[in-house]
Amino acid sequence: MYTHIDKILNYIFLGNTLQRYIITICVFILGMLIIKLIVKRVISHLKVFAHKTESTLDDFIVTLLEKVGLPLSYVLMFYLALKSLVLPGATTRVLNYAILGVIVFFVVKVLVAFIGYGFMVYLRKQKDDPLLEKSLQSIMAVIRIALWAGAVIFFLDNLGFKISAVIAGLGIGGVAVALAAQTILKDLFSYFCILFDHPFKVGDFVIVGDFMGTIEHVGIKTTRIRSLGGEMLVFSNSDLTDSRLRNYKLMERRRVVFKLGVVYQTSLSQLREIPKIIKNIITSNKEAVFDRAHFFSYGDFSLIFEIVYFVIGGDYNKYMDIQQEINFLIKEEFEKRGIEFAYPTQTIYLPKDTF
Repeated sequence: MYTHIDKILNYIFLGNTLQRYIITICVFILGMLIIKLIVKRVISHLKVFAHKTESTLDDFIVTLLEKVGLPLSYVLMFYLALKSLVLPGATTRVLNYAILGVIVFFVVKVLVAFIGYGFMVYLRKQKDDPLLEKSLQSIMAVIRIALWAGAVIFFLDNLGFKISAVIAGLGIGGVAVALAAQTILKDLFSYFCILFDHPFKVGDFVIVGDFMGTIEHVGIKTTRIRSLGGEMLVFSNSDLTDSRLRNYKLMERRRVVFKLGVVYQTSLSQLREIPKIIKNIITSNKEAVFDRAHFFSYGDFSLIFEIVYFVIGGDYNKYMDIQQEINFLIKEEFEKRGIEFAYPTQTIYLPKDTF
């Protein structure tokens, strides 16, 4: 009986005994059980630990191990089990190429995951800017295409395909395209400068040269600004990055300087009182910070006072509301005290002997 079993176990099929096939299957099943029981349990413990920490990096790594590490372990176990068999040369080459393709696939997946995680962390630091999020998604799509294209080229090169001439041709063609599209590329690089340097973003009120308006859209080639008149102004990105641009949305406080004039008939006591009146008016407004008020100069038809104060924030409408309220209160206080504002007048004095 044992002799009969030995004959069966030693029966050779496709260059391997039946006993070797059985051992290979047992090793494969045992390896799969080890991965499933031990490795999965380790990952579950790591998950619990990662949830207790404030960092998101450990959560990301554990998720990556679960989504990439486990499938790759199963594939490698299958490959090692098959490698224990005596296989024909062609089958061995196909198996080696297959495992190479699998490894390249998972390497690209890991790289894409790490780059995506880096973008996510950067986006959170920028307080989830919608424009930045949309731009990073576009950049991520380009990175994916580049990585997968590189992976395919690497795999084909290892298969024995002569792709060096193709790559050289693409390189020469790329240089030609770059020379022909210098302006487009300049705008593209300016777009990345805007994206990562944040000189402005959608919703900011900016002034560029003689133009002013609110940023409505930042594209790869152009940026659109809605002017105060309502029309759409379209600038190339390079024009904006090369210009001296004033961004009022980033203004923490606005310095306001204005002058007012009173008639020459105003008494000295009233003139001394005017700076105090203006100071009290401005300091009573919580959104304004008083700086100074002085009798500035003798004008052609008025005594001129110069007033300086600061408005907290850069909102233009808010500034105008505050300035309007200050003007109302100055008018009210001057009327109470009989102080007259000056307006352009001319007095002609004629000697009596001319009549």
